[in-house]
Amino acid sequence: MRITGTFLDEISWDIPHQNWGYEEWKKDFLNMKAIQIDTVILIRCGLDRWIAYPSDCLVEKMGCYRPDTDLVELFLEIADELEMRFFFGTYVNREGNDSCEQLKLNYEVAREAWAKYGHHPSFQGWYLSQEISRGTRAQAEAFRDFGKFCKELSGGLPVLISPLIDGVKNVSGEEGNLEKKETITLEEHTKMWDEIFSILHEGVDIVAFQDGHCAFHELADYLKVNKVLAEKYGMECWSNCETFDRDMPIRFLPIKWEKLLFKLKAAETAGIRKVITFEFSHFMSPDSVYLAAGNLYRRYRDKFGIGSSKKV
Repeated sequence: MRITGTFLDEISWDIPHQNWGYEEWKKDFLNMKAIQIDTVILIRCGLDRWIAYPSDCLVEKMGCYRPDTDLVELFLEIADELEMRFFFGTYVNREGNDSCEQLKLNYEVAREAWAKYGHHPSFQGWYLSQEISRGTRAQAEAFRDFGKFCKELSGGLPVLISPLIDGVKNVSGEEGNLEKKETITLEEHTKMWDEIFSILHEGVDIVAFQDGHCAFHELADYLKVNKVLAEKYGMECWSNCETFDRDMPIRFLPIKWEKLLFKLKAAETAGIRKVITFEFSHFMSPDSVYLAAGNLYRRYRDKFGIGSSKKV
């Protein structure tokens, strides 16, 4: 099982900015391409007042700061050149926890983004950055309706979500604990997501569950259930294989190689057809601010026999 997609996180929530320009990003995309990554997903186009592109609507409606660099245009130009697929991620505001309300603003964001960037051949999909876990029916309906809007706006381009498993490791990054006592069971997870998928499948084409929130020995079982449920409702099932380590008291560092390999094998066992990661540039890139990321990149290339492990 190979990693063939990655999120792009430069409007970051809880990991450092790397302050890259065009040359650094081009080099990083080439390193992605060298290990057969063909899909890049913007984790979010904006967070609070910081945004990845000069959005008139977010400057006006949310008081966002107009950026010096249009990262969306930069990513799309490189993706066009390297024939990679780009998914546009929505806007997130941490001051408002109501995902339904946030999606209302994103209708205007999606219209603006499609008008500005829809001409790029690499613009191949949408990512709903808001996460849904133990969601209400209203949340599922809001996701469905917004997803349908994005598809209609763009002539049917696919919509991706990356929800979480409410498992033992689903704790806040700000908390000191690495695990929680009360957690969902596999049976409860199955029942809950069967109901959620029955509602939102009309507006969502691809689901890629984050794989770091349950215990390692439970992962293959959860992935199998996710795949069965997604396919029941006509959705494609990927896995979001996290390349950062949730078991460390320091948040967040590149994952231990054996843990990454374990998770890739679990995805293969479950019959998952595509694995993406959060995320290459910080936790797996040979040019990351973390030196261990480059080592992970080299171990990955060595394991799968992907040419020389020297960085591009």
